Amino acid sequence: MAQQTDGAKNAHTQTAVEWLFMTLALTPMTEWYNVLEQAKAMEKEQIIEAWMATDNPLQRMSAEQYYNETYNK
Repeated sequence: MAQQTDGAKNAHTQTAVEWLFMTLALTPMTEWYNVLEQAKAMEKEQIIEAWMATDNPLQRMSAEQYYNETYNK
């Protein structure tokens, strides 16, 4: 498994792309696929959280639907 970087400890303050870049630099190539999957999960969570940060309840309810329709093609 990939080493945990300072970025991983503070992932909530970084974008998934920033975390991915820092983690890949410290991870053997044989583990890159696993790291990429983690980054994709982080990106999904960040997108859904951004959608849910609205006062519109219909938009909050559709956050995961938006992600799935936009990124899971």
